[in-house]
Amino acid sequence: MATAFAPRRKEGRWIIDDRAGGIFKVNRDAFTSQEVFEQERSRIFDRCWLFVGHGSELKKPNDYVTRNVGGREVIFNRDRKGEFHVFLNTCPHRGAMVAREKCGSALAFKCFYHGWSFNNNGKFGTRNPAGVYPDDFGKDGSVDLARVPRLESYRDFYFINYDRDAPPLETYLAGAAEILDLVADHSPNGMEIVGGVQEYSIRANWKLLVENSYDGYHAAETHETYFGYLMKTIGDFDISQIQADSMISYGFDLGNGHAMIEGKAPWGRPIGRTIPVWGEEGKEAIAKVVAELEERVGPERAARIADRDRNLGIFPNFVMNDIMAITVRTFFPTAPDQMNVNSFALAPIGESAEDRKRRLDNFLEFLGPGGFATPDDVEALESAQRGYAASKFAPWNDISRGMLKEVPRGDDESQMRAFWREWTRRMEEE
Repeated sequence: MATAFAPRRKEGRWIIDDRAGGIFKVNRDAFTSQEVFEQERSRIFDRCWLFVGHGSELKKPNDYVTRNVGGREVIFNRDRKGEFHVFLNTCPHRGAMVAREKCGSALAFKCFYHGWSFNNNGKFGTRNPAGVYPDDFGKDGSVDLARVPRLESYRDFYFINYDRDAPPLETYLAGAAEILDLVADHSPNGMEIVGGVQEYSIRANWKLLVENSYDGYHAAETHETYFGYLMKTIGDFDISQIQADSMISYGFDLGNGHAMIEGKAPWGRPIGRTIPVWGEEGKEAIAKVVAELEERVGPERAARIADRDRNLGIFPNFVMNDIMAITVRTFFPTAPDQMNVNSFALAPIGESAEDRKRRLDNFLEFLGPGGFATPDDVEALESAQRGYAASKFAPWNDISRGMLKEVPRGDDESQMRAFWREWTRRMEEE
């Protein structure tokens, strides 16, 4: 049932979803409207589970990081006992941020404005002269650091939710939980963030980056330079191999707006797929990785972990690219045509120095902010956003590719349709 919000659009709907006819379109107002941006804040970012950080970022008790999640400043930390917390980074006195560094180790947090201090479990800790405040001031917890309403984790991925009544995280993840399992099982020792967080902005609507992150259709065109580089450097490879049956990827709807593409690509994977350019040393190293995987998780699961590439999107704004390396991205809109991106490199704890080097070389070449892929993608998204200035005369994006197929491929657009159906449901529900 539509709300008073939805019919305010002249056309009366955000998407055209003609399943019988195989047509799916999205109105470009969804990428440019200030009203949509404001409604997304309350209907999506205030109600969905949002990634706040990985457990490996807080290796020791008292460690903390600060970041903006869903438009609010938060502190993600461990207290003296090692317990994980997420506090709103605002002093209960007059509102100033109490932690102003990006990361660190702190037994307590002290607001620079008036000196109010707090234990790293959030408890108010300021001592004042007698008579300044009532004797029982703060004993009810009213001047402790405010906690986010919900904090839960899955396989060391920590998520918060500003809706106290939201379903449990694992229920929300639906089929995406299995994909997080696959990544978490890369190592018997767990996974870790390597090198901190990369932060950058894109002058485009956040939903464009969602679509792009698991869009297999654009790769050969947008990243032509990278594939040319592969042909020259990878060894024993030509571009026609990408079309081979063994390298076809498929699209999957994982429920609740989550989706992914999974298949095989020509690049090497330090977790288990060698390439000729790595030589005999690399071949032997990768064989050891695969042997350990097979012994620990069984041959079938090991083959999927080692030899399949996957791009995962967890609604609304969590992306994991488990391809030639692993990157995790979150991104939050600051305006209809602007987003801030946080990007992390993820790797197995305890992998060899040589495997780590191969991984980080791959990350820097393709996935990192200065690699082959990200600048290409940023230009494409910003170009699309500029194109939406003509939406009065060209109002629709087409996302129909492969809609009539029983088994969609990775270069079809079923992943985007999964996202948009959930987006529309949340934006138009009572």
